[in-house]
Amino acid sequence: MIKKTRTLLLSFLLITISFITLTGCDQTASSKEKDATDKIIRIGFQKFGTLNILKAEGTLEKVLEPKGYKVKWTEFPGGPQLLEALNVGSLDLGHTGEAPPIFAQAAGAPIVYFANEPTNPKGEAILVPKDSPIQSVKDLKGKKIALNKGSNVHYLLVQALEEYGIQYEEIEPVFLAPADARAAFEQGSVDAWVIWDPFFAEAEAKTGARILVDGTGLVQNREFFLASKSFAEKHSELLDIVYKEIEKAERKTIENKAEVAAFLSPQLGIEAETLEKVLERRTFGIEKITKKTIEEQQKIADKFYELQLIPKKIDTSEALLKVDS
Repeated sequence: MIKKTRTLLLSFLLITISFITLTGCDQTASSKEKDATDKIIRIGFQKFGTLNILKAEGTLEKVLEPKGYKVKWTEFPGGPQLLEALNVGSLDLGHTGEAPPIFAQAAGAPIVYFANEPTNPKGEAILVPKDSPIQSVKDLKGKKIALNKGSNVHYLLVQALEEYGIQYEEIEPVFLAPADARAAFEQGSVDAWVIWDPFFAEAEAKTGARILVDGTGLVQNREFFLASKSFAEKHSELLDIVYKEIEKAERKTIENKAEVAAFLSPQLGIEAETLEKVLERRTFGIEKITKKTIEEQQKIADKFYELQLIPKKIDTSEALLKVDS
């Protein structure tokens, strides 16, 4: 009986030791997996932009590799889709136009602005087919207009309609991502298309689309760089590195527009000549967020709330990482 009891105790001790060992191994493995995940920077990018250039050249990876970081890139059809991924935790940072951060903030997304590019009003426009009878924004009353909901061009449409005395309720917005909007535009399913570069330039080149009006005198059309709040708070030094690499890419592009267009052409599936046109009318540079810039964002937010395009009033300054005076 004593021998049997000792045998049972020994078996129990062996099982307990094995369990503790296995648990420790699992915790170590989980810790290693978490460390590996924390060392991956997840960046969202769109069809064209400075982040697209960084991805193509691999310069950011080269700078981050000695620090033990890897970069995972994910392409999105537009800013709203990119910021939704940022909202649910699938991304750490990315870039969008001026309107998407406002829609995201109104939806409670934990995002922060950390930089922006200069104004670029010529980089977006309202287009109509080359043989369209529409000659003015005034003619858009009662028409179907394609756009990516919540994107930078949403504000261009709002401003253009107001400038020409048309109520937003007097047009029929058709919310489509760029690829679907292009198809609808060519098929005649919509009367006009509000779109940004490079889709804008490609539509001009491939379909002969006419510019009804671009953003000049109507919108600022800034490109913003945003991060999840948690990532920005934990990794401000990484945002500084990204900022500097964007700055370098901007300078290189200014000095070699034709070369950059030729380099990106096969990767984007867009002719180099079209990309050159995009680069020629694009402004360059990267800037820290200023009070003036965030106040301009507030005006857009207030307008969207007035039109009931966002569900609540927001304070854009609450999405600031820091403000330069």
